[in-house]
Amino acid sequence: MDRDVTPIGGLRSPLQPTMQLFFVTIVMDLLALILSLYISIPFMMGIMLYILASRAYSYRGIRLKRLPVAGFLTVFLFQGALIFFITWHGSHIHQSLDVPLIPCIISSLLIGALYPLTQVYQHEDDKKDGVITLSYTLGKKGSFVFSMMLFLAATAMMYILLTPQPNQFYLFLLVMLPVVLFFLYWMKKVWSNNSEANYKNSLLMNAIATLCTTVFFLTLIILNH
Repeated sequence: MDRDVTPIGGLRSPLQPTMQLFFVTIVMDLLALILSLYISIPFMMGIMLYILASRAYSYRGIRLKRLPVAGFLTVFLFQGALIFFITWHGSHIHQSLDVPLIPCIISSLLIGALYPLTQVYQHEDDKKDGVITLSYTLGKKGSFVFSMMLFLAATAMMYILLTPQPNQFYLFLLVMLPVVLFFLYWMKKVWSNNSEANYKNSLLMNAIATLCTTVFFLTLIILNH
């Protein structure tokens, strides 16, 4: 649905989508739903919700991404809490639906903290496409402040979650230190020069955050098993 001509996600020079690509995505969605039935019906329903939210976000007839709050909440809830919920359920030995609330909130806070930073360099291109993102509404400096607040909230919730195991919380702080340092470094550069809010820095921020988060949880798995 998107026809970006400037860098987006991990693509510096995105190709224009074709009708063949559209049909491939439909087939992959259907395969995902069929395969998810092998896990459970609730898991399949979660996958269906994720697909529907994703389509409502981008589909030109609905296009939730053009609305700053609705677009943000779609990503916040469906790429955060919902993903944790179905992952917990699907990997639980008894496929429990009794999913803990705090990790769901943390998941949404972490994805929500990154979301405006992936849009901070696209304000003009998004506006030309009729899309007013949360990042555009907040402004470049405001996007960094908003992301910082959500990341601090996620850290506070992580502290509450890991209170019985403080060493794991200290590990979280240590492993996420590169994310914090690069974030502050990038924020300082943007506040001095708006042109620093560019694709290269956004991609690097996303890559560092993803890598460090993954390292943290993989380390927990190794320590616990």
